[in-house]
Amino acid sequence: MKNLVFAIVIGATAIACNQKKVENKTIKKVEKMEISNTQKVTELLKSIETGAQEPAGYINPNKYIQHNQGVADGLAGFGALLQQIPAGTAKANTVRVFEDGDFVIAHTDYNFFGPKVGFDIFRFENGAIVEHWDNLQEKVTQTASGRTQIDGFTEITDLDKTVANKTLVKNLLTDVFFGANPTKITDYISTEKYDQHNPNVKDGLAGLGEALASLAKAGMPMVYEKNHTILGQGNFVLSVSEGIFLKEKVSFYDLFRIENGKVVEHWDTIEKLIPAAEAKNKNGKFNF
Repeated sequence: MKNLVFAIVIGATAIACNQKKVENKTIKKVEKMEISNTQKVTELLKSIETGAQEPAGYINPNKYIQHNQGVADGLAGFGALLQQIPAGTAKANTVRVFEDGDFVIAHTDYNFFGPKVGFDIFRFENGAIVEHWDNLQEKVTQTASGRTQIDGFTEITDLDKTVANKTLVKNLLTDVFFGANPTKITDYISTEKYDQHNPNVKDGLAGLGEALASLAKAGMPMVYEKNHTILGQGNFVLSVSEGIFLKEKVSFYDLFRIENGKVVEHWDTIEKLIPAAEAKNKNGKFNF
């Protein structure tokens, strides 16, 4: 009888150990299958084109704060927007995606109610998307530099320089964009290489100066009034600001690529602001 009890105890222990091993393997498998926040964003944006429903599961169904002024809050607002897109017309090709803490920044080539280039910012909590900002601009077929609004360098490098590069952009904004000391521009932007993707600006510092002088001469200077956030990873840094362009209130999203302590490439989108009374949500364009 004692031998039988001993056998039962040993058998139960072995079964428990085997179950534990299976559970551990299952846990490891689930952990292995867990995808990054950047991949979640890429898949979510691609679903605008493909119609795939699974990526919507990356959004917190109980909390999705929307800052696109033309879209209502929550998953319902996002779904309503997608339903308005003419069937078979949507395209979404995310060219750059990087992260800064809980934020993921995507730079995407869209066909979204017409060809556009856009920046999207998503904030995550506990692995789920809970907040979204964006800035969209119409695509053009010809640019002053001959580059497109979205081509160029894509590889994330210099992760150890993230803080230094964000500080560089912050000082660039203060001294040059906000005019504290514009003569220091060469402290921040390379005099040897400055690849420009703004459709109206040629390459190099000379091209930038020419474009700004032309706007000023026409009585329509580009004015940066306030910066709201700076996000970056490695060699890529995005600034979100508001100001005046062509005598209208706009949102400026500027993406800078830094190499050896100087800005060597620039992309941007400029979007006209909608009056608060006409917005479909009350969250504001810039509430970070």
